[in-house]
Amino acid sequence: MSLSEDELAQIQFLRQDLLSARWHLQLLDAYFNGEQLVRDLGISIPPQLKGLHTVIGWPRIGVEALEQRLDLEAFRWADGGDAEGLREIADANDLFDEASLAHLDALTYGREYIAVGSGECGPGGDCPPVITVESPLDMTVEWDARLRMVTSALRECTVDRLDPARSDEPLTVLYGPEQTVYAVPSPSGGWEVVDRDMHGLGLPPVLRMANRQRTADRVGRSEITPEVMSITDAACRRLMGMEVAAEFFGAPQRYILGASESAFQDAEGNAKSAWETYIGRVLALERDEEGNLPTVGQFAAHDPTGMTKIIDLYARIMATQLGLPPHMLGYTSDNPASADAIRSSEAMLVKKAERRIRRFGAVWADVMRLAMWVRDGEAPPRERRIECVWRNPATPTVAAQTDAAVKLVQAGILPADSDVTLELAGLSEGQRQRVAADRRRFAGAQLLDRLTGLGGGEDSSASTGEAAGLPEVTGGEESF
Repeated sequence: MSLSEDELAQIQFLRQDLLSARWHLQLLDAYFNGEQLVRDLGISIPPQLKGLHTVIGWPRIGVEALEQRLDLEAFRWADGGDAEGLREIADANDLFDEASLAHLDALTYGREYIAVGSGECGPGGDCPPVITVESPLDMTVEWDARLRMVTSALRECTVDRLDPARSDEPLTVLYGPEQTVYAVPSPSGGWEVVDRDMHGLGLPPVLRMANRQRTADRVGRSEITPEVMSITDAACRRLMGMEVAAEFFGAPQRYILGASESAFQDAEGNAKSAWETYIGRVLALERDEEGNLPTVGQFAAHDPTGMTKIIDLYARIMATQLGLPPHMLGYTSDNPASADAIRSSEAMLVKKAERRIRRFGAVWADVMRLAMWVRDGEAPPRERRIECVWRNPATPTVAAQTDAAVKLVQAGILPADSDVTLELAGLSEGQRQRVAADRRRFAGAQLLDRLTGLGGGEDSSASTGEAAGLPEVTGGEESF
C-alpha cells in the first residue's frame, strides 16, 4: 500500500512544521531541566573555569508551582445524569495522572496534544477507548482558526506497537478526518503504509491543549518566556561569579615584608611552594641583621554580600515574571509574612491557575466527548454538557471551606445533603462518592427499622386481643 498525493503533501507539510519547532521546544526543555548553556559575557570568568556549570531551577519551580494547582478530579454530566460511563473511560486510561503530565507539558512547551483511539481488545471486544497524551516534540497539527479545531495531525514514534520485529524503525502516523494512516520510510525513498484505521468520525481524533493563546497566535506560548530565560542566565552568571570569588578570594591574601629567604625554605634548603607556605600552621621568621622583626599583614577578603543582594534582586524580578510569591524562589526578609500576606501574594498565581482550568477544562470535556463517540459509534447530544471537576486552586484551609459550606446551608441556599455542599466543603470526588454510599446505606437501614417496627406493632396488637378474650374474625365472620 502507498500514500496518495494528498497524504504525501500533508506529511511533508506537517513534518516540516514539526522539525522547525523542535529546536525551540528543546531549548525550553533545557531551561526546565536546568541543562541550558549559560551565555557567558567573557569578562569575569577565567578560561580555566569555563567548564564550571551552575544551575538555578527557577523556570522549573515556576512551571511546577502553577501545575500543582491544576488537579483534575472527575468528570460528570452537567444535568446530573449517571457519570459511570465517564468514570470507566477515565479510570481505564489512568486519566487523572496522565492529565498532570499533559498540563506540565502544556505549560512548559506552550501546547500538548491528546489523541483518542479505539481499544485494542480484538474484534468484537468491548473495551474502552484509548486516550494518550502526546508531546509536541513528537506531534504537530494543522489548525483551522475559524472552526477552532484540528484538520490533520502527524506523530512520529516507533513501529514496535504494530510490529515488534521492527521496533527500531521510525513510524509516522497521519491523523485525518476519515482515517488514521500508519507509514514507515520505504527503502526506495518513499513511504510504506503499515496500517489504516478507518474511523469515519469526520474529524481527526486529536485535540490540542494550548497555553497562553492570543488572537493571532493559537499555537500557545510557554510559561518559560524570554524574560525568564534572561533572568535565569543572569542569576547563573552571578552564582558562577561567586564560585570564582570563592576560589580566588575565599582565602585572604597575606604579605610579609622584611623576611629573609630562609623563611621560605625547608630544612634541606629547598624553596617551599606557595601553598605550603600559606597553609603552614607555624611560620617562624627571624630578625634581620638590624634586629627588626618582619612585618606580616593580610589583605581584606572578598565579601560575597554584594553578589547575594544581586541574586535576591533577580529572585524578586523572577517572582514578578512568574507570578509567584518571592519566598517560593528562596527570597526571605527579616520580618516573616503573615498568613494573610502570603495568601495575598499568591493572588496572581491563583488567578493564572483559574484561567488555565477554564481553558484546559474545555479541552478535557471535548476529549471525553470524543472518547464516548469512539466507544458508542455516535456523538453524545450537544445539549448534554460534560463538566470537569477541579480542586480549588486557591488551596483554602479545610476549616474555611467547611465554614463557607455551613453558612450556605444555614442560609437555605444549598440543601445539607447536596453533592454541591460536599464539594464546597473540600471533599474530593472519591470522598463524595463514599459519603453518598454511606447516606444510602443509612437511609436503607432507617427504612428497614421502620418496617420492622410496623411489623412488630401488628404482632403486639394481635397478642393483646387474644389475651383480652376478644372474638377472632375469620373471613369477615365472627366465630364464638
